Amino acid sequence: MYSWILAELNTLPPAVALVTVVVGSILAAAAVEQVGVRLLRRMSRSTENGFDDILIDELRLPLVVTVALAGVFLLTTDDGVLAALSVEAESRNALFNRPALTLLLVVWAWSLNTIVNRGVRAVKDGGPRFDFAPVFSNVWTIVLATGTVALALSIWQIDVTPLVAGAGVAGIAVGFAAKDTVANFFGGIALYFDDTYKIGDYVVLDSGEKGTVVTVGVRSTTLQTRDEVLVTVPNAVLNSAKIVNESAPKSRRRIRVPMSVAYGTDIDAFEAAVLDVTAAERLVLDGPQPRMRFRSFGDSGLNYELLCWVHSPIRAARATHELNRAIYRRLDELDIEIPFRKMDVTLAGATETVRDHSEASPGDD
Repeated sequence: MYSWILAELNTLPPAVALVTVVVGSILAAAAVEQVGVRLLRRMSRSTENGFDDILIDELRLPLVVTVALAGVFLLTTDDGVLAALSVEAESRNALFNRPALTLLLVVWAWSLNTIVNRGVRAVKDGGPRFDFAPVFSNVWTIVLATGTVALALSIWQIDVTPLVAGAGVAGIAVGFAAKDTVANFFGGIALYFDDTYKIGDYVVLDSGEKGTVVTVGVRSTTLQTRDEVLVTVPNAVLNSAKIVNESAPKSRRRIRVPMSVAYGTDIDAFEAAVLDVTAAERLVLDGPQPRMRFRSFGDSGLNYELLCWVHSPIRAARATHELNRAIYRRLDELDIEIPFRKMDVTLAGATETVRDHSEASPGDD
């Protein structure tokens, strides 16, 4: 096909062939825009996937530009029109081929980068599981930009060896200077693959910090405590720390409310009273059902533990507070004794001291 087109162009006068190639390229680009792209858009409407719309939107420009510039390469071949007009090969490359290739490279790189970035945004909006997706978008942009610059220099026959060597030395220097940032970056990627947490989860760190995850960045993760204080933790620290995610695998949280009752108490009536109070508390879930557990015989009473569930970890403290208040009132109404520790202290020599003081004469000091 390519040889046939060249052969047909060579049968024409150079000026006519030049105009034919230019006009043909423009018409072909218009056909791709008006017919091909519209046909693809119509086909994409029958699918529920939004990624095909992104591909069509972003590939439209590079496809049209590629078809429009196809005539440039027909003109600049050794058998092309420009050669017939006695234009030297180096001049053809400098004035036509290299600029056209550079333009194609930039347009395609820009479109590919936009496709990935739009896809990342679509995935990120689809759920908190992909909160780390912007990290990969940034990496893709850096890699694509670097590759585009290298290919553009190669097209213009610029020796990149000194630049590569200099970049290697600079990379080593930057790596040492920004080792913490690099560690945080890869720590964030590791946390993403481990699926340690996501935005909205309530986490507890081994250092004592605990709160709700509000932002997940390339360098750090931010927690909001119950005191509405933001705590920023580097991803490298999180990657090496012990993290308790109280919101996973489900958001509900079981709470334990310890209590004691005096020896001699009717434990059946006591357990029923506590369970009735628990069932009436709106913060406590109906299922799994609350239950009482007799844990041990204490020094002053029988040690029990109430086990029940709340909707999320951030409601645990509030639910414990409300249950303690309601249980205390209910047991007080039923005259069920809540034991407390009693201690008898005997002071050695106290009796002799009192006796000596009582026998002393009024005038003695």
